[in-house]
Amino acid sequence: MKSDDKLTLMNNPAFERFAVTYQKGDLLFVEFEPGDSFYLIQEGRVRISKIMSGLEKTIDVLYPGEIFGEMAILEEAPRSANAQALDKVKALAFNRANFELLMQGNPQIAMKLLKLFTKRIYDQRRRFQILTLDDPHAKVADVFCMLAEGQSAEQALSETRTFQTSPEDIAHWAGMSPDKTQEVLNHFSSQHRIEIMHDRIIVKNIHDLQRLVVSRKRAF
Repeated sequence: MKSDDKLTLMNNPAFERFAVTYQKGDLLFVEFEPGDSFYLIQEGRVRISKIMSGLEKTIDVLYPGEIFGEMAILEEAPRSANAQALDKVKALAFNRANFELLMQGNPQIAMKLLKLFTKRIYDQRRRFQILTLDDPHAKVADVFCMLAEGQSAEQALSETRTFQTSPEDIAHWAGMSPDKTQEVLNHFSSQHRIEIMHDRIIVKNIHDLQRLVVSRKRAF
């Protein structure tokens, strides 16, 4: 979804009655809890986590303009993850009833929401795929592959890719500790597969990392 579309949704005065506020540390919902609302973040960050193999792993950290909890509307299923405010969070909360009214009364806004849903579901499933990998090198490599999938068609023509990201971001998406992630990044750097700058990471050949991910998947 274009940033202008997100701003249209976030700042629409008609939605102000759906505004909710949470303090830092508040749980918005927990895994397996029934739910009938989804949220559009206006301010603050929300951590999405899931219990896997007895450990709580961060699936995502969401920022203003992003939505979460949409499966409660689309599938009428219990919550599939936990959502916790990392800052003071202001969001718009839509339940099933007012979402249906929105769909019927404002098709343009509804279409923008559906596009946001589609992207959100794709991103969530893609990140879940990374978390299910056992090999830490494959996890980190697949994070770069995921980021590459979101780049423009023009960038996709080059095997060398530049990502405005940090080792901390990579650790977050890989669901690994910062120390272990840095160890893997240093290993890739020593192999001249990546170059770590203070404000970006350059992957020398994205296809090389894609092959690494595929080979490690086949090994298990």
